[in-house]
Amino acid sequence: MNTNTILGQFKQASIVLKIIVINTLIFLAVYLGSFFFKLSPASFVSWLVLPTSFVDIILQPWSIITYAFLHAGFWHLFWNMYLLYWFGTYVLNLFAAKRFLTIYLLGGICGGLLYVLSYNLFPVFTNINSNLMGASAAVLAIVIFIATYTPNTIVRIFMFKVKLWQIGLAMVLLDLVQLPSSGNAGGLIAHIGGALFGFVYATQLAKGNDIGIWFETLIDLVLNLFKPRHKRPFKKVHRTKQTAAKQTKKKPSNEHQAKIDGVLDKIGKSGYDSLTKAEKDFLFKAGKND
Repeated sequence: MNTNTILGQFKQASIVLKIIVINTLIFLAVYLGSFFFKLSPASFVSWLVLPTSFVDIILQPWSIITYAFLHAGFWHLFWNMYLLYWFGTYVLNLFAAKRFLTIYLLGGICGGLLYVLSYNLFPVFTNINSNLMGASAAVLAIVIFIATYTPNTIVRIFMFKVKLWQIGLAMVLLDLVQLPSSGNAGGLIAHIGGALFGFVYATQLAKGNDIGIWFETLIDLVLNLFKPRHKRPFKKVHRTKQTAAKQTKKKPSNEHQAKIDGVLDKIGKSGYDSLTKAEKDFLFKAGKND
């Protein structure tokens, strides 16, 4: 097995596939590690799950993110990754990988925050010791985001054609109906938190307000910390009129942006499948250059 080939394929894979691979590898590491060290999976990841106590959260602040990469069992992992692949592909058809990652991570954080607040505010959770794990909040943020941004996109489920907004609404209502009788009320509350974030993000983005841009900047700062810095020899650069002209050409024109807005408006009204091949190709290239 060629390790370089595997790493190369991973680097070239889409952000959706990368997250699926990371979640799967963590799942295998937890269960194999708990086996070899004779610990229960819950004990093995006790410092990575999200607790309900504010004191515990202060001691392990990373858990607001790490909990979303842990799963309680195979089917928990399978269904989360299946939905992530399906709906994540729709998101990547319209947006760059960085925005997808922003929705995913912030959706998980918002789901975790609502979970913690609920356990500390509502009497029904008094004296209940609980912790949270699973990517469901992050995944539901992706689902509701794209279902809100392109609600009329039609997908086929078995023999039926349904719109994305109908799928998103059904998933949220299902969580709400199960809430009073479920033994996983905390997890369902986290789902709602992720869904709320996805809905707010999509509605604001449709109005021209990118509420996640600060997080994208933060992602860049973190990634730059791990990039190797190479010293380059000093080169004297002579600026010419020709260079300035080339730089002017690189700036996106108002006409180009208007074309992007027109395609996005068409998606919002009629769904992604209503686009022509030329429009899909144009939007794909525009998203990669975002």
